[in-house]
Amino acid sequence: MFFRRRATQAEYFDELDRPRAEMVEAYAALANVNRWFWFAEPFQRLLPKYFGHEQCTSLSILDLGAGDGLLGNLLMDWAIQKRGWNWRVTNLDINPAALSLNEGGRNVAGSVLALPFRDASFDLVIASQMTHHLSDSEVVQHLREAWRVSRRGIYFSDLHRGPVLYGLLWVMFCVRRFPKHFRADGLLSVKRGFRIGELESMTRQAEIPNAQVWLHGGTRVILQARRK
Repeated sequence: MFFRRRATQAEYFDELDRPRAEMVEAYAALANVNRWFWFAEPFQRLLPKYFGHEQCTSLSILDLGAGDGLLGNLLMDWAIQKRGWNWRVTNLDINPAALSLNEGGRNVAGSVLALPFRDASFDLVIASQMTHHLSDSEVVQHLREAWRVSRRGIYFSDLHRGPVLYGLLWVMFCVRRFPKHFRADGLLSVKRGFRIGELESMTRQAEIPNAQVWLHGGTRVILQARRK
């Protein structure tokens, strides 16, 4: 079957030496698609329900694979403007050139497989649509590291590998103009996404207790876990 197993092919923009002009173009296109699919919504609406609104009034947050820092900036603005909350986001990405697009942000270059932070350094560790870039064994290590540096828990949103999201993106790419490599990467990302059982197995291997994995909106897989 087309979506039976996760694809292992590397994406074009996984390479760290992409020209800056290509990177700027790709992140602009990604922001367009992300807003269309409401990529910040799980962190704005569902995350506070899971952790409790009182626990969310002041948070230090680590965003893994943050790229140009768009999600963190959106969340900080939303938290203060809509809720009066103080969310402080640190952006981590393996690509310093991507982080440089987020001028003035809290940016740290590093690998999600060996986070350059002490245990329990952040209240919350999040990731949006980056975990699928890793191999299965790397995902387990990635989850261990995220859990290690979190004080309250982790909250990940990633792509569900299936025909719904693939079809929606395919139609979008047919009717709207996007860079060629971006279109190819977008469809490949879906094929590198997760099924619920796969991510549940990986959380068990990472020894994260009480983790929950569920399908959101037919297009995303949410992984949530909180410390007691």
